[in-house]
Amino acid sequence: MDLTKRIGQRLRTARHDQKLSLSELSARTESLSKSRISNYEQGIRRMGLEEAQELAVALGTVTPTYLLCLEDTDPLTPRERDLVLYYRKADDRGRDTIMKVASDQPSFAVE
Repeated sequence: MDLTKRIGQRLRTARHDQKLSLSELSARTESLSKSRISNYEQGIRRMGLEEAQELAVALGTVTPTYLLCLEDTDPLTPRERDLVLYYRKADDRGRDTIMKVASDQPSFAVE
């Protein structure tokens, strides 16, 4: 499989992991249309560094280098990915609770 198609598969997988439609992902970006994202996913067009950065920020669970197949390991484990998704789905009170539990763990406290 060529690199452009592999990059597209990574993007599609990351989007599906979050159960986002093309429209929803597009709305999270500053400048990428759903048709452009679809072209990336289908391997019709290869994204550049700027687009990979924008998509990584919009997704929040992958890095630009992961999307561009410059690194082969997903930056998050499945459990870490679940935690990010729970945090995003929570309301303000739930997010505060998640942060309190995390900060109360002595080995994980951020200084």
